[in-house]
Order: sequence, then C-alpha cells, then structure tokens
Amino acid sequence: MTLSKDKNWWRQAVIYQIYPRSFADSNGDGIGDLKGVTSRVDYLASLGLDAVWLSPFFPSALADGGYDVDDYRDVDPKLGTLADFDEMIAALHGKGIRVFVDIVPNHSSDRHVWFQEALASEPGSAARNRYIFRDGKGVNGDEPPSDWPSHFAPRAWTRITNPDGTPGQWYCHLFAPEQPDFNWDNPEVHEDFKKTLRFWSDRGVDGFRIDVAHALKKDLSEPLRSKPAIVDFDNPLSGDDPIFDRNDVHQIYREWREVFDEYDPPRVAVAEAYVRAERRVLYAKPDELGQAFNFDLLESPWDADSYRGHIDFNVKLAAEVGSSSTWVLSNHDKVRHATRFGLPQGADRNAWLLSENAGGVLDMELGTKRARAASLLQLALPGASYVYQGEELGLHEVWDIPLDEIQDPQWERNLHKYKGRDGCRVPLPWTSTGSSFGFGSGGSHLPQPAWFAEYAVDVESADASSTLEMYRAAVAARKQLLTGEDLSWGSLDGGQVIDFDRGNGWRSITNFGSEPITLPAGEVVVVSAPLVDGKLDSDATAWVVVR
Repeated sequence: MTLSKDKNWWRQAVIYQIYPRSFADSNGDGIGDLKGVTSRVDYLASLGLDAVWLSPFFPSALADGGYDVDDYRDVDPKLGTLADFDEMIAALHGKGIRVFVDIVPNHSSDRHVWFQEALASEPGSAARNRYIFRDGKGVNGDEPPSDWPSHFAPRAWTRITNPDGTPGQWYCHLFAPEQPDFNWDNPEVHEDFKKTLRFWSDRGVDGFRIDVAHALKKDLSEPLRSKPAIVDFDNPLSGDDPIFDRNDVHQIYREWREVFDEYDPPRVAVAEAYVRAERRVLYAKPDELGQAFNFDLLESPWDADSYRGHIDFNVKLAAEVGSSSTWVLSNHDKVRHATRFGLPQGADRNAWLLSENAGGVLDMELGTKRARAASLLQLALPGASYVYQGEELGLHEVWDIPLDEIQDPQWERNLHKYKGRDGCRVPLPWTSTGSSFGFGSGGSHLPQPAWFAEYAVDVESADASSTLEMYRAAVAARKQLLTGEDLSWGSLDGGQVIDFDRGNGWRSITNFGSEPITLPAGEVVVVSAPLVDGKLDSDATAWVVVR
C-alpha cells in the first residue's frame, strides 16, 4: 500500500501507542522488541489504525522505562537493531500505518556520551555547557544551587564526584538523577536534536511525540530563581516560570517546524505539555508542533457536565490556532480508564494501589461498561484519537504487582509512597493460555494476572460482543462517516446525556444517567452496550446515522 501525500492526514487520525517492552516478545527474553511489533502488524492493521506511536526504544538503562536515553539515533540491543526498525516501518507502511517515535529532548541518560564527557571535563568547559552544571551553595558548596524540585526525588540537583575523588559541581535533573537535563541555551544542543529529527525522518518516520515539551528552557540567569514545588496544571500564564512553559521554548519548536517541512508530506508532531490549556495550544500552532496532547478527558470523572465542558472548550480552543484537538483516555503513565471508572468517585488511585483490598474495591464490570462508552464517545470526536495498547481489549490496571517486583523508579525515588506506573505497563495477553499469554516464550518482565486470560486477543476476536470487536467496528465506521471537523450539539444533549452531531447525519449519544433513554430514529451503527428494549442503556454510547 502506498501512503498518501495528504499533509493533513494527522488531523483526525486514530493513533495507537505501543510501549515496545510490553507489546510482543519475539526472542523469548521476556522483553518486547521491534521484531515483536513487526510480528503483530496484521493485528494492528485489523484495528484500522492510521498510525502507531512507539514509546522509546533507544539504548537505555531503564532508569525510567526507556525515557533515559543513551543514544538518540540507535535501537536498544535488547529491543533489536536499526535493520529491525527499518523492517518494522516498512511492514507498517505496507499496511497503510504511519509511525510516530518518541523524542525525549529535556534530558538524556547519564550514560549518554555527552554526559560522560561532561563528568570527565572541567567546570566551565564546552562539554559541561551542554548540561546544567552549577557550583553548590553554602560552606564548601555542600548545598544545592537552588530549591528546584524533581518529579522523582526531593530535589532536582545531584552532586558529582570529581575524577580525583573530591566533591564537585551539581547538575540539574527534573526527573531521576540518571536523567540529566540538557542546557537548551546551548546552540550545540539545538543542532544535535535537529540532526536526530532528520535521522528518523530520513528512515521514514512520519511523526514525533515530544516528551515533556514544556520543560526544555529554564531561566539560568544568576542567581537561580526559586521554584520550591511542582504542581501540575498550575503553571502561571505569564510564560516566565523559571523551569516550565517558558515563552522562549517556542523558538525551539519553530526551528523544528522548519525541519519537518523539509519533507513531503511534512513530518508532524504532538507535544506532551502539562500546562494550562490556554498555554498548551501555543505548542500546537501550525508554525510549531501542530498538535498538543489534551489530557482533559483522561483526568475527568465519569460525569456528563465534565465531559461536555471539556469537549466544547477543547474543540473551540484547537480551532482558534488552526490545530485539531487530541483525545486521550489512557497512556503509559496513568491508571487505565477501565479501572478509573470502576473505582468509587473521587478515590485516591495511589492509595487504592497500595491497599491490601484493591481488588475488592474495584467494580470491574462497571468500569468496563463505562470504558467502552467513553471509548466510543472519544472515537466520535473531531480531532485525533490516541489509543493506548490494551485499551482496545478493555484491559484493567494490574493492581497487585508484588512490591519486590516493581520496576518503576518512582517507587524508590518517592520512598515507597507512590506505587508507580507498572500496572498499566504489564505485557499484553495475546492468547488465553501459555506462560505469558502469548506475549513471548520466555515469560514476561512484569507479572500478568490470571484474569488476563479473559481479555486475550484470541478470546475477544472470537466474541462479536467483545471490546476488541467494538473497537474494530467503530474505527471502520469512523472512516466511512468522517467529514469535516465540525461538532454541533444534538437535540438530546443536556443533563445526563451527551449528544453531538458530526455532520452527514452522524450522531454520537452517551447516556451517563441511571435509566435507559430513547434514541432518535435512524440506523444504529455501533453501540457500546446492548440496547434495552430498543433504548440506550445507562453508561453506554451509541452512534446513530439519521438521514
């Protein structure tokens, strides 16, 4: 199949996130790999996807699940080779599926050749200037240079030991100490990342997901300004925070847009920017990245007013800057949405994960029903739908990973107060039997629960009522029904019902209430739950074509 040259293919695409280490294992070492992805291309094609996005597959010590990158222009030997990557992308392109890769520009691994050179170099050297090194405060420089916090530790500074064994300077890391932050005031850093973007684009990569896109630029003027805490979605609107969402970060993405536009069709990108919505859309401008992740539905409770407000706001906001919105219900960092919807409203998810009776608290049946309804609603919205692997199976979070088998560094870094993200990163079940449910012949790097057998691909493929078959039917219908990016509210909208019209007679209706509702006359194309005497059940979505 030949990929089209349509430069707007991404605007209403269905994009499937693959966490490579947990997708499919081709060589039996317990870790998913690129050949594993290639082996499942027919499955991916059966979902009707427009693109897949691969989380990092670069060489890494896995201090943070691959987001600690040793070499941005190679493949981790545990996951394959560049030749395997080329084979994979050819197979995906052959099925009409485009490919995004993850770019991690805020920080490298501490094993990166540049950081190793910096450690061996003197303070003030060109090698150290690629990162953020500073002398410490206090007597003998024993105190960190500022109060900047880290996501994975109490502070964003670690002191090095000089080659002669004496205490040295401190370096900045907004995440784990194994993830030193780049100095984006240095032109050499700019040029090297443009080289990386061209390297993958030349190999046929169609798009990029930009990790922590809002954090690259820091105010490095002396003395370093105070920033004692990280509060998500609470960055000031001024663009003058010392470490997040600074106005000057956008010059980087304008430079990247020039690189993207060297290709036909232009390469595309989506920003992961945890900032206020009014600031988030700046990353999605046509002369920058083009799209930015909208996590509003991912963070929303199961509530009609909340969903309606987020939908209306984000569709209008994207249109203001000429982008298209993005819709996300789950990803590799969050508790899966089937589980979120099955927990009591307002439940503390981390406390739930740490509790001894986590399984007893979760209503899996209710969570699955609501997740199916939410997914069908999501796929009807104008813009791009991002689907996380296993979401199409209705997978729940794995809540009972033994504490001694946790891999997420947040567990240790946060002093065992946060169980981490491993529960959504457990390898997928492909078959209902076998030591790893078909993931690979050598087991799986995270333990899989017995109940995975019910959610295996082979089981759901044989069941016309399964979540997998609903996804397949919905994506196929979406391709037939899509027209423009308009949305108008339907006659049933209000209260506990969300009803919107996508044009061409296509309406998506979701019942958040407790009683079945009557649908408008027309063809019912897809439903998330069986109709009840011809009516739409509670916690269910239907697509109806009204001619």
